[in-house]
Amino acid sequence: MAAQVVHLASNIEQEISRPLANFPPTVWGYDFASLPSFNSEIETYTKKVEVLKEMVKDMLLFSKEDLIKNIEFINLLCRLGVSYHFEKEVEKQVDYIFNVFHGAIDNNYDLHTVALLFRVLRQHGYKISCDVFKRFKDSDGKFSETVSNDVKGILSLYEATFVSMRGEDILDEALAFARPRLESLAMQSSPHLKKHIENALNMPFHRGLPRVEARKFICFYEKEEPHNETLLKFAKLDFNRVQLMHKQELGVVSRWWKELDLAKDLPYARDRIVEGYFESAGLQFEPKFALSRIRLTKCIQILALVDDTYDSYGTLEELKCFTDALERGNAEQLPIDYLKIVYKAVLDFFAELENDEGNEGRSYCLNYTKERFKEVVRSYLKESQWFYDRHLPPFNEYMHNALVSSCFALLPPVFFLGVEKLAGVKEFEWLETNPKLVEACKFFGRVVNDMVARKDEEKEGHCLAGNCYMKEYSVSKEKAMEELRRMCDNAWKDVNEESMRPTVVPMPLITSIVNLARVMEVVFQYDDGYTVATSLKDNVILMFVEPLSED
Repeated sequence: MAAQVVHLASNIEQEISRPLANFPPTVWGYDFASLPSFNSEIETYTKKVEVLKEMVKDMLLFSKEDLIKNIEFINLLCRLGVSYHFEKEVEKQVDYIFNVFHGAIDNNYDLHTVALLFRVLRQHGYKISCDVFKRFKDSDGKFSETVSNDVKGILSLYEATFVSMRGEDILDEALAFARPRLESLAMQSSPHLKKHIENALNMPFHRGLPRVEARKFICFYEKEEPHNETLLKFAKLDFNRVQLMHKQELGVVSRWWKELDLAKDLPYARDRIVEGYFESAGLQFEPKFALSRIRLTKCIQILALVDDTYDSYGTLEELKCFTDALERGNAEQLPIDYLKIVYKAVLDFFAELENDEGNEGRSYCLNYTKERFKEVVRSYLKESQWFYDRHLPPFNEYMHNALVSSCFALLPPVFFLGVEKLAGVKEFEWLETNPKLVEACKFFGRVVNDMVARKDEEKEGHCLAGNCYMKEYSVSKEKAMEELRRMCDNAWKDVNEESMRPTVVPMPLITSIVNLARVMEVVFQYDDGYTVATSLKDNVILMFVEPLSED
């Protein structure tokens, strides 16, 4: 991040030295802006999907005759990304299965069956006890070596450990037992199974993005013998149908961004409309959440403009003026033209929300969302103050502010505004209590982001969780990263626990917040995938560009 002299147009021409971030350019340009706003192929796909849907629904009902076949079929629907078509049926059947097995699982069931039951029930919000795994331990209290070569069982056990909660030591032990064995078993397996195992080791199903995981599993299931040909065809057609819908939405937001032309007016900021849509689609991919995805994508891009203004361009005095302008709702005192452009972009975004017919009579919800936005901006200013003062705060002080600057308290209400039938005043009042679920996602998202921060951010003195932890506790970077990873795992355990039934708000809203954590897991897995967009390119192609072969 090199300091550069920039000439700015204002009332008086100024020469100001600014620490420009020199972000990588967009990977996509305006490629998606040319996508059609209507695609007749979707209707053709929908007709085919509806025919197969009835056949698959019959299969689901038929599977009820055997509880294990039932849970295995439900798992298949989830892994293939089509369970949303049968939401009520699946919920009713999983509820029945939980009531049957609540407290005890037949001792005759093998490791795979027990682990599958455990994971599927928990992923649907049913708090089945982790004690079901005790019988797979030997007299020394360790997991028995007799199951070490059971590839299917070990893989299922490994996947089950990621729905754990705090205090469930047996699942921590199970992970420590299963992971190295899976790594070894992968080397002994067929190329087909080896790739599936490696995918799981790289990103366990519970923490991966549902749409990305569905695409990978469809390709795996296609090569499985035997497999259900009707179910496979249904999954492929539906994936391609939803992909076309997503492309239409991506065209909408891309044209909006192109028409604003802010990438030209604010060249210092990240141009990431496609990556923003990737994140929005990660919260809920289903067709009925289209409005929420579009709004959230716009919000993410506006946030990026504001974030980069504070983090990588504005002087401290300019940023104080901008913060004050947003607080007061008055831009008259803004000293520089570029700040007026950013200010207008923020106001236009909220004006669009207010003018939407679906938000009539939702003043409380809109005001709540505006206040969260202002709160984020105030947190940006504090971080800028620390940067200019070269101040590295204590870890807890840093995190108190960073949980706000993470924006994870703002994104859920923006998403909620697009689903007025699910999210009313009650749901926004729940958000206002700062529920543990949201707090855990904020913590996870902030820390995992900081852990893959670009080297120039560290070099230039930006506050990061790891640096604050290293300084306060006088530990090495390696030790700090290890401790932060442990904190992230605990945050996931809190997310899992807060997702259990009964929930205060509808499950789709809970799922959208859990999916926000999954988005962060994927985007920041190796790099800051939003900033260094090339690291997300393959996932964007899988989700939005390349359809599945239907042969």
